[in-house]
Amino acid sequence: MKILITGGTGFIGSAVIRLAISRGFEVINVDSLTYAACKENLESISSNSLYTFKKIDIRNKKALDKIFLEHKPDLVMHLAAESHVDRSIESPNDFIETNIIGTYNMLEASRKYWFENGQNKNFKFHHISTDEVYGSLPSDTSIKFHEETPYDPRSPYSASKASSDHLVRAWYETFSLPIVISNCSNNYGPFHFPEKLIPVVIINAIDSNEIPVYGDGSNIRDWLYVEDHAKALLLVAMNGKVGESYNIGGNNECSNIKLVEKICEILDRLKPNYRTLHKKLIKFVNDRPGHDARYSIDAKKIMKELGWRPSVTLDEGLELTVRWYLENESWWRPLLEREGVGSRLGIIKDD
Repeated sequence: MKILITGGTGFIGSAVIRLAISRGFEVINVDSLTYAACKENLESISSNSLYTFKKIDIRNKKALDKIFLEHKPDLVMHLAAESHVDRSIESPNDFIETNIIGTYNMLEASRKYWFENGQNKNFKFHHISTDEVYGSLPSDTSIKFHEETPYDPRSPYSASKASSDHLVRAWYETFSLPIVISNCSNNYGPFHFPEKLIPVVIINAIDSNEIPVYGDGSNIRDWLYVEDHAKALLLVAMNGKVGESYNIGGNNECSNIKLVEKICEILDRLKPNYRTLHKKLIKFVNDRPGHDARYSIDAKKIMKELGWRPSVTLDEGLELTVRWYLENESWWRPLLEREGVGSRLGIIKDD
């Protein structure tokens, strides 16, 4: 089995590639190496004969056509995307071009390849998306996102991902391209780029810097350990029913402030700051514009139909993640020098 994976040097993509290679799949990683790319994420498999890297921007359709012709994949897993909400507020154009136009190019390259190869019944295009396309949930914990939840995106990022989801479904309905879609909750774990909440908290706490928490910290997310997600993605890609979508969640709802306090408590134990408790570094800052109140995934469908379920609890995953960052400063420290990392982005300024 040969899998073409886009965005494979990113956080989730690299987890999928490491898992796929360990299971004996051949992988072609297509990535343009944007600011958030980390080839070091794949150092453990970079010399493996099953792994091929191609530096290609998915906005370049001719280059994509060439890759399909050259490598003839059995399966496509499309993860390449701009993903940081604050950056989408700061610069929406990058999200429109990559997440919408880039997905269109991937669909067209896949459709051309599929038709030219006799509409191979085993070929599949797996589009990896987010729960943010559904909008925001009320505080009532009985209400969760399911596969039939109407789309209601609230940020340029979620709107661009919702648009890409609709394109993928349209290529299935109009052109019969065999597709599956998955929508996941918030991922975390090793190799998480240091502009997202959990790594920001860990790194700031390690450096005894202020830990910024948006608004009053009451926003709730469902946290999914990235290696659990990688297992789910390969399962959906291999066994998911064509034309269907699958929600993937960690069953780990937690408010942002409680999450931050959990991380601080772990660091108090593993790397104590003898001058103060880490939670005293917390500083509430102006909220993100349009900040969704709550996300929660109902993952019954993938559990029932494909037999997947999360194996890592939030407390277990946070412990593993904090330990990884403490042991891998040489990975994350240089990333702090990249453009925009460590700066507050997405603040709407008056003209």
